Amino acid sequence: MVTEQGVKSTDLAMAFFRAGMLGFGGGPAVIPIMQRDVVDRYNWLTDEEYGDTIALSNTMPGPIATKLAGYIGYRVAGLRGCLIALVASIVPTVVLMILLLGILQNYKDVPWVANMSSAVVPVVAVMLGVLTWNFVRQSEKALGWGRAIGLIMISVVLLEVFSIHPAFLIAGLILMVLVPFIKRTVKKT
Repeated sequence: MVTEQGVKSTDLAMAFFRAGMLGFGGGPAVIPIMQRDVVDRYNWLTDEEYGDTIALSNTMPGPIATKLAGYIGYRVAGLRGCLIALVASIVPTVVLMILLLGILQNYKDVPWVANMSSAVVPVVAVMLGVLTWNFVRQSEKALGWGRAIGLIMISVVLLEVFSIHPAFLIAGLILMVLVPFIKRTVKKT
């Protein structure tokens, strides 16, 4: 079945089903998996649009995978797409989580189960590192290396030294871009 925007419902469902099922470790693991489908496989969003969507999603409460699925589904296929993406990303994960957590709870003291759980952390770290590098490259293209590195360093200092909440930092960066844009628009009229 094809939605009114021309996106196949099965493609939409599979993209978010894959992200939900393979994103072991929560939001940080889901983001690059979702990016591969949404940006690379189906071309529903560009890398820049996907990055903007992640940034805005991080400013809102709730799980990032759900927010991304809902927004991207809505953007590419309207309300129906939103519902398909949400169901595809949530329902299978909830069912598996209940089953697997029950099994893991029963065998948590078995050494290979404990080791398996510990092995996930470095995999998620590498996936986040790759995603971060992709964002840095996009920033370089949009801003140049000097401004991109400067903003990254300022952001790290604000987050780590001054403990600024990421939502305030993102809001500040958005304002930094919007204020000059609004000023230019007002001058033209």
